[in-house]
Amino acid sequence: MVCISFRKSSRRPLHSKTQIMKIVGLTFISAILFYTDCRAQVAPDQTSNTFKTTALPKGDRAPVINFTGTVWLYPLASDSLAYWSIAKVTFGPGAYSRWHTHSAKQVLVIQEGIGYLKEKGKPIQVLKKGDVVTIQPGTKHWHGAAPESGFVQIVVNPETKNGVVNWMEKVTKDEYKSGN
Repeated sequence: MVCISFRKSSRRPLHSKTQIMKIVGLTFISAILFYTDCRAQVAPDQTSNTFKTTALPKGDRAPVINFTGTVWLYPLASDSLAYWSIAKVTFGPGAYSRWHTHSAKQVLVIQEGIGYLKEKGKPIQVLKKGDVVTIQPGTKHWHGAAPESGFVQIVVNPETKNGVVNWMEKVTKDEYKSGN
């Protein structure tokens, strides 16, 4: 005779409900990014022998108060219960953000063009398609497009419970040009 007894485990679950929601959401968004990067739809142009690609739209113009130049923002997903957000940000040539910080990490996934990331006290970083950069919490920085190139980044904010961004002073033209 085999006797099996079941008792309630005193161990905590491996993940909380919020963590599971965050993991599922970020996995879903990763799949979308992979799909769009494996190149959206390719359709023949009816008027010529060329092909054009269609991907995520640019979105709406970003608030002028937070950027120099033309910038578009396209929210991809967010979860107010799990506190995360993901968006596509498109910078026109020479466009860039104000100095700012984040209360939690921010991850930039570069999709197109050439861009800059400048952290206070460090040399400017040139960003290109395929680069992935993590900006640490509280790091004063700005990012944007190089002068002669548009720039597209996917911005992942994995923790937004204390807000997404703390906007600061404008980046001067000299700071942008010199990388200081």
